[in-house]
Amino acid sequence: MKISLNWLKEYIEIKETPEEIAHILTMTGLEVEGVETVETIKGGLKGVVIGEVMECKKHPNADKLSITKVDIGELELSPIVCGAPNVTKGQKVLVAKVGATLFTDGSDGFKIKKAKIRGEVSMGMICAEDELGLGANHDGIMVLHTDLPNGSEARAYFNIEDDVIFEIGLTPNRADGMSHIGVARDLKAVLEREVNWPDVADFTVDNNSSKIHVSVEDKVGCPRYSGVSISNVTIKESPAWMKSHLLSIGQTPINNVVDVTNFILHEIGQPLHGFDADKIHGNKVIVKTLPQDTRFVTLDEKEYKLYDTDLMICDKKGGMCIAGVFGGLESGVSEQTKNIFLESACFSPDYVRKTSLVHGLKTDSAFRFERGTDPLNTVYALKRAAMLIKELAGGKITSEVIDVYPDEIKPVEVSMIYKNIDRLIGKSIGKEVIFNILKNLDIEIKNKSANGFIAKIPPYRVDVTREADVIEEILRIYGYENIELKKTLSSNYLADFPEVTPESTQHKASDLLVSNGFYEISTNSLTKSSYAENASFLNDNENVTILNKLSEDLGVLRQSLLFTGLEVISHNINRKQNNLKLFEFGSVYKKSTQNKYEEKYYLGLWFTGQNSQESWIAKNKPVEFHDLSVIVLKLIEKLTADRYKSFILEEEIFKFGLGIIQNDFNVAKIGLLNKNITNLLSIEQEVFYAEIDFERLLSSIKTGFNAEEISKFPEVKRDLSLVLDKSVTFEQIREVVADREFSGILKDINVFDYYVGEKIEKDKKAYALSFILQDKTKTLTDKVIEKIMNRLMKKFESNLGAVIRQ
Repeated sequence: MKISLNWLKEYIEIKETPEEIAHILTMTGLEVEGVETVETIKGGLKGVVIGEVMECKKHPNADKLSITKVDIGELELSPIVCGAPNVTKGQKVLVAKVGATLFTDGSDGFKIKKAKIRGEVSMGMICAEDELGLGANHDGIMVLHTDLPNGSEARAYFNIEDDVIFEIGLTPNRADGMSHIGVARDLKAVLEREVNWPDVADFTVDNNSSKIHVSVEDKVGCPRYSGVSISNVTIKESPAWMKSHLLSIGQTPINNVVDVTNFILHEIGQPLHGFDADKIHGNKVIVKTLPQDTRFVTLDEKEYKLYDTDLMICDKKGGMCIAGVFGGLESGVSEQTKNIFLESACFSPDYVRKTSLVHGLKTDSAFRFERGTDPLNTVYALKRAAMLIKELAGGKITSEVIDVYPDEIKPVEVSMIYKNIDRLIGKSIGKEVIFNILKNLDIEIKNKSANGFIAKIPPYRVDVTREADVIEEILRIYGYENIELKKTLSSNYLADFPEVTPESTQHKASDLLVSNGFYEISTNSLTKSSYAENASFLNDNENVTILNKLSEDLGVLRQSLLFTGLEVISHNINRKQNNLKLFEFGSVYKKSTQNKYEEKYYLGLWFTGQNSQESWIAKNKPVEFHDLSVIVLKLIEKLTADRYKSFILEEEIFKFGLGIIQNDFNVAKIGLLNKNITNLLSIEQEVFYAEIDFERLLSSIKTGFNAEEISKFPEVKRDLSLVLDKSVTFEQIREVVADREFSGILKDINVFDYYVGEKIEKDKKAYALSFILQDKTKTLTDKVIEKIMNRLMKKFESNLGAVIRQ
């Protein structure tokens, strides 16, 4: 949103620099993303002065040229050759001196130079309106009527000021700040200066000849509808001041009536719409919805099929306007319009948001209505606009203000407790400071007591509904920077110990993954239906289909995180980023029996390319299965207290893989994706993928921790080499080691070498294992250690068919 400083100054006194204003607005929640100085007239008329034609005669070598001598306030008169037919002695004119740069018709500008024109010296240029960027007229030079001395700057005559434009990144909750007066209200609260609203006291009805009536059939979609008729207007170009205001914020002037509605939109924040009153059939405006699939043509000549939830402004014949979103082709104001009906309404944000979304119509009007407008402002905005239209387009106001407002929208009342205000702000700022801030925010205070008060919130503050919201309002005006940090920082919890929540657990998991080099991604839960059709591990009959889909690529809700993550990988590989470690938390959806739906929350991990960048201490090493599996197991061990088991996973999604079971439930699967999966996204390199049922994992979350004294007795390490069948998994080895007879002594087991090759049988593999032993009560003797290792070897031989390599 663009805000003009010059325009803003019309409503509130501003003494501060643009940088200071930008800081104030940012600290109050209207974040200024950019400050730009702009020229209302390109070039600012620099080098253009007022001159007086002292002599004028025909050019001896050209019939259409004149030779003049002009007084531009210098010691000598300036000779200037002029081609304008209306130049004559005694005129006050505008002269571009040698060295000045003029900008015409959006050009990059041309510089005025000393020249010889048909043998005569010319030291400047007497200018026409279009040559200075002041208009489109090129019939002759501009002739001024002024007493300013010769040599005066033209910018002083035209009162040209450079403007400063603030680019504000408006958050969705700050609907109240979507106008110049809205911004002025925030400055009022901080600077304690009054906002000067334009006066509408002189609004008068000239006669009641207009017979247009209004009926609101959908009172939920339109809680308030106001309108007025203006007759015998003249549609023409807006005056310079109006065009200057609109152009300063990037709006294109159209005509005087349309420009007034746009001006009010950016001045007050109230969208308006003008109808050609002669095209309102039956002289009746009806606010209602139309039947499903009714066809409607908008101002841009595009046809839309309406939904039965689209709120429309209709007449006796049919739709005239999509309420709050877009006008219709047939009823809009045109150059032939003589009589207008001006609308100022409050439409339901839910209605407008839905209509704007399903039809893809994003307009300034919809932008405001879908966030919430001030229902108390419709009549004021209508009167302000009607008075401006009379000023710029003539005509008469030919009806009383029609105001259909069946159910008054009352201020929200919020109970406030002083203790809560102090607690959330972090300090006590005093009751008088609080009351003064709320007064400046137009928040009324009533029922004061020793413990608190009632705050009455004006309806234009649609985002303030709770005690915490009011406290935030107090704090943003008081100033976040005015809250001092304590010498020792501490956190405050309602519980004695921080509660373990799904959110905190997710943050912990994210921290672990990021610390291991992973990057978090966030992808769209809408995806292609073709993934389920082409991947046999998904059932396309279980797709949750979007009724109002924006495109076929976003037609269904995803059944798996897999493919949206692969889309990210494909996008990066196409841009030469081949080494990727990614993760995402997200929901997956499917249709179950009896047309019910399931939603589950998963964590997906993708690993592809090289495990690390080549350097002088490390060579390129492709990603392997264990690079990903160790991360998944580390994550499970960090978050949960229950033991887990692994098993060989045989799913068509993976070339090979591993499943993880915890408490008899499958909580994770890890593996190398099959080529038929990665080929769907034209990914040629290997991709390892892990999927964790995060909801299931949360059921085993650690809610505390145990602390114990570090043992005073040393650890002992022993190695063992086993030859096993290839079908034996490391999980089976762990189960042997986990036997009760070794508990309390055998602390850890690790694989430090693995071999498959010619030196052992074809269906065999060799593991080199290390065992860490420790007794917390005494030092282990060699005899005890040998006894434990012998028992382990017998277990491996009997349970797994292992051959011990001595």
